[in-house]
Amino acid sequence: MYVTERQAQIIQQARSAGRVLVEDLAAQFSVTPQTIRKDLNDLCDAQLLTRIHGGATFPRGTENMRYDARRQIAAAEKQAIGAAAAAIIPESASLFINIGTTTEAVGEALIAHRNLMVITNNLNVANRLRVIDDMEVVIAGGVVRQSDGGIVGEAAVDFIRQFKVDYAVIGASAIDPDGALLDYDFREVKVAQAIIANARHVILVADSTKFERTAPVRIAQISQVHTFITDQCDSPSIKTLCEQSGVRLVEALIGEPPVVA
Repeated sequence: MYVTERQAQIIQQARSAGRVLVEDLAAQFSVTPQTIRKDLNDLCDAQLLTRIHGGATFPRGTENMRYDARRQIAAAEKQAIGAAAAAIIPESASLFINIGTTTEAVGEALIAHRNLMVITNNLNVANRLRVIDDMEVVIAGGVVRQSDGGIVGEAAVDFIRQFKVDYAVIGASAIDPDGALLDYDFREVKVAQAIIANARHVILVADSTKFERTAPVRIAQISQVHTFITDQCDSPSIKTLCEQSGVRLVEALIGEPPVVA
């Protein structure tokens, strides 16, 4: 489904608070309760929220959001993160770009680069970069997820292991306070782990909403990446872990130069 700006804000509020109420949302957006009920019904029909009496709740940690909704959540923050990651990657480099809406923002920010070799299991990234001059795009083989164009499975893992690249750009669906990077799909996680193992410099890109989420499958620990780029990190434990592990923490603020911790 297409998610409106108001619906995207409702999803983000439900994610932060755990639930949203019809009357509160109607007052906040200056619309009728009937309008909010329709929004909630549409979002629940699309399995983005779960309906309760008088409102809706955010799905459990074992459930991921639909791709269209994820694209619209923190869109400006993802764009800033993408630009900060692209600034780290030099021209004439080789790199992996993994599945995710934030990694796609990095791909978009790389369109001005030249002589890149981009290996990806993300069809959206491949389609965007394949038309760029002096850009070599290599697509992993495997099972294509209909939901988001991600390529997963053992075939993709075996393909990734053939390479040793300069940089890897990875995302995560959730980041625990103990530094665990988490996701929902075990097949996707196996590909991400192969990407981390076969890159000289690993860049984790994740907006600050990922600190508020949970997911059931472990990708890695934050200590296994070299650079972590987010829009804002208010987690003392994550800051401490980055400092102790030598991970460069970059906060990419909208409209401002990135801040390196």
